[in-house]
Order: sequence, then structure tokens, then C-alpha cells
Amino acid sequence: MKKQFSKILFFIASVFLTSCAGFLPAPEDQPVSDNSAVVALMDTARADIAKGNLDAAVAPLERALRIEPHNALLWQGLSKLRLQQGQYQQAEGLAARSNGWAGSNKALRAENWRIIGEARLKRGDHQGAQAAFDKAATQRN
Repeated sequence: MKKQFSKILFFIASVFLTSCAGFLPAPEDQPVSDNSAVVALMDTARADIAKGNLDAAVAPLERALRIEPHNALLWQGLSKLRLQQGQYQQAEGLAARSNGWAGSNKALRAENWRIIGEARLKRGDHQGAQAAFDKAATQRN
């Protein structure tokens, strides 16, 4: 009974935190770079994703990262793509790397922690997911 209550509470908290993340400025709304080549590569990746061609979207993102390896938005973009592809461990690592370059950008850091939480949840790591969602929530303060 206690375990079932804990799972229900975890589910409610996850839904709440996920919906709260929507109130933060979306990182996609930020310009990804001042470099036109990086912007063009990101646009290509987004077009591939919109067409449902996730595998094709990886190459332009990786090329953009070779141009700007310290760009937190690009790392996050690749993390989201890996999450969509079901590569949860890789998504978590890429989101953590994005956090390493995010500096004081709380919205970006919160979204990365949300991605990490979702990846952990998909892998069945409920405690790790909760910890990540908690960190996402603290970024809003």
C-alpha cells in the first residue's frame, strides 16, 4: 500500500514538474548561435526532425557541435534527439554536458534536468528521475 502511494505521488510530482517546465522560456526560442553555419545546420536538423527523420537529424547537429563545441543549446538539441530515439543513457549524458556549458542560464539548466529526469524515468530509475525533476524545479528559483 505504502509503495503504491509512493508511486502515485511520484507520478503526480513528475506531471507537475513537467508542466512547470513549460512556464520557463523555451531554449528553442533563444538564438542557437551567431554563426550562420551553425544556425543553418540547426535548421536542417529541425527540418529532419519535423519530417520524422530522426537519424538524419543527428549529422547536422554533430557538425554544428564540431564548429561550436561549447554551445550548450546544441548539446541540449542532441540530447532531446537521443531521448526521442530512445537512447536514454546517451540523452542523459548529453544533457549533463549541456549543463556543463549552460553557465547561469537557469531555463536551459532546468530543461536539461527535465530531460535527465525523463531519461531516467524511461530506464526505470524512479529515484534518480525524482532527483533530476527536483533539480529542475530548483533552477526556477
